[in-house]
Amino acid sequence: MDLIKIAEQAFATKKELPEFLPGDTITVAYRIKEGNKERIQQYRGVVIKISGEGDKKRFTVRKISDNIGVERIFPIESPFIDSITINKYGRVRRAKLYYLRKLTGKKARIKERRIIKKD
Repeated sequence: MDLIKIAEQAFATKKELPEFLPGDTITVAYRIKEGNKERIQQYRGVVIKISGEGDKKRFTVRKISDNIGVERIFPIESPFIDSITINKYGRVRRAKLYYLRKLTGKKARIKERRIIKKD
């Protein structure tokens, strides 16, 4: 067997994370270690892209902090991700939402997608 695949399987977290798409507003609970203390930081923003395949999949979340756009890339299989919650489902027609970088205020809003829950 390939040694790289064995190492990837050993470090896989096997967490059940919700399905989300670009345009969705999510909150990522991320564990941060400072010295010998550990805390959970909430990072809420819009998913502007999902890239990669399989275990190497990653997603970029963009938020506005003090009128400055901040983007952060999270690997899906990161052991530091505590949980992901979906706050709002967005309706967009593109897979990569780079155009949001140029927009501010009401222009940067994304329409909400209706979700029908199946029992």
